[in-house]
Amino acid sequence: MEQRLKGKVSIVTGGASGIGRCIAQHFASHGAHVVVADITTQVIEGGEPTVELIAAAGGSARFVKTDVSSKGDVDALVAATVADFGRIDILVNNAVLRAGKPLIETEEADWDRVIDVSLKGSYLCARASVRQMLTQDIVGEVRGRIINISSQHGYISAPEDFAYGVSKAGIAYMTRQIAADYGKHHIVCNAVAPGKILTGKGGRAVEKRWMDYSHARTPWPRLGTPQDVANAALFLASDEATYLTGHNLFVDGGWMAN
Repeated sequence: MEQRLKGKVSIVTGGASGIGRCIAQHFASHGAHVVVADITTQVIEGGEPTVELIAAAGGSARFVKTDVSSKGDVDALVAATVADFGRIDILVNNAVLRAGKPLIETEEADWDRVIDVSLKGSYLCARASVRQMLTQDIVGEVRGRIINISSQHGYISAPEDFAYGVSKAGIAYMTRQIAADYGKHHIVCNAVAPGKILTGKGGRAVEKRWMDYSHARTPWPRLGTPQDVANAALFLASDEATYLTGHNLFVDGGWMAN
């Protein structure tokens, strides 16, 4: 298999579980050095830690314990990555939290927790990474690439999940702003917006009413998998994504077309 990210250095936040875990594995399988940034190595869905899976498959990965809502942790993450590998080619802002509550039930603590991780975390990681990328040589027209994991719920309502929807709308805007401000510096910023993705995690997301709702909204005969999102992220991370910045790529089985 052709390795589309051979020798590239990538940070994946929230890489211990779910979509981030799949992206980290997929990038590593394509030759990237992957830094998995998360608060734990424990896999929500169960299984071996991401870094161990990548190493067993012959890939290059390391874990850096990171609370993305902490400036100190994020700065340390970037410093450790540069110390180990010399540069940052790709940042995937994937770390996320959800409250699963409508507006009037969303307590201030719920709001702060979701926004701190999902939106502030993306800002802190993007800022620290862009500061590093600006110091790097241009390789194939690009100094560095940022891929934000947004959501269709950043563009339409997120039923009974107010803080999450607002955070994802902020990420969609952040993607365009970074692309506009730093394109002249050869820094690329795009987003992937997953629709309903089944990661193997239980709880609210797979309750019958939400599964029925998702099937009704999705024209494609099945719901999504983490690999669907990882495939899109790989394209945006690769040298094949040329003259492409500020874009939000929906990987939603046609949800937004319906």
